[in-house]
Amino acid sequence: MEGERLHADVAGTSGPGYGETAKMLSESALCLALDEAKLPQVSGVLTPATALGMVLVDRLRAAGMTFAPQAGAR
Repeated sequence: MEGERLHADVAGTSGPGYGETAKMLSESALCLALDEAKLPQVSGVLTPATALGMVLVDRLRAAGMTFAPQAGAR
C-alpha cells in the first residue's frame, strides 16, 4: 500500500560489507541475464527491489539470505 512502511531484518551467511553486497550484486545481474521473462514489467529509474521484485528475493534466499518482518514495526 502506498505510503506504508514495513521494517524487516535481513541476514546472510557472510560479512555484510563485502560478502553480502557481492552476493546481492551478482544475483541482481543473474536476474537480468537469466530471468528476464519473470521480471516485473516496469520502467524508469528503479531500485533493485522494484525492478527485480520477488525474482531477486527468491535468488537471494537460495543463496543463504533471510528476510523477516519485524513484529509490530510499521
